[in-house]
Amino acid sequence: MLVKFIVCIIAGIGAGLGTGFAGMSAAAVISPMLITFLNIPAYDAVGIALASDVLASAASAYTYGKNKNLDIKNGLVMMVTVLIFTLIGSFLASLVPNTAMGSFSMFMTLLLGIKFIVKPVMTTKERMQETEPQKRTLQSVACGAIIGSICGFIGAGGGMMMLLMLTSVLGYELKTAVGTSVFVMAFTALTGAVSHFAIGGMPDVWCMLFCILSTLLWARIAAKFANQASPKTVNRATGIVLVVLGVAIIGVNLMT
Repeated sequence: MLVKFIVCIIAGIGAGLGTGFAGMSAAAVISPMLITFLNIPAYDAVGIALASDVLASAASAYTYGKNKNLDIKNGLVMMVTVLIFTLIGSFLASLVPNTAMGSFSMFMTLLLGIKFIVKPVMTTKERMQETEPQKRTLQSVACGAIIGSICGFIGAGGGMMMLLMLTSVLGYELKTAVGTSVFVMAFTALTGAVSHFAIGGMPDVWCMLFCILSTLLWARIAAKFANQASPKTVNRATGIVLVVLGVAIIGVNLMT
């Protein structure tokens, strides 16, 4: 029980920081940790990670929203599109041979972290709002389709893809991008968690409880810090967190 507690708390710290700072999916951190160190079946590990993601993302979205760093309208458009194309991507993935694409999320986390450190996102809210609402909606649909297709086909990378699309394609200011990302992730994680538990049953309750509480706590801490810090500090902190998590996840996966 002590080993389980320690592993889950550490996994929750990594997942919470990733969620609060960068809108990263908890599954990228929690799943490999539980599989490697606690020998929990992969399906159950993903279910626990998704359950941890729900409250952490919702709490982070609330904090970002309270600080006016959340685009609910376009977030909803993107969320619906992501869910639809995730189903399409999953269907297409079932028709092709299994490929070694599981490392996509790990390396993307690392590369995106380096990107935020080397080339920070310094777009202002004023500049972000120059885009016409209709154009923004169409961009949200297009990006949601790409993100959903990749998530459904590969099974990973949703949070990272969303952050990349929001900052690079839609031109969002970083805090608003993260706030919108965690808003969408809260609903997608809830959908995924419910379907996992409906199909595979409940996983280890204690393990799930430890992960949920730890992820929620650290996501709240990270989100509060991110909303109070300057854009430059947020970029650096986000980059450092992503690089550390990327290296850690790659290391854990190499141990399996």
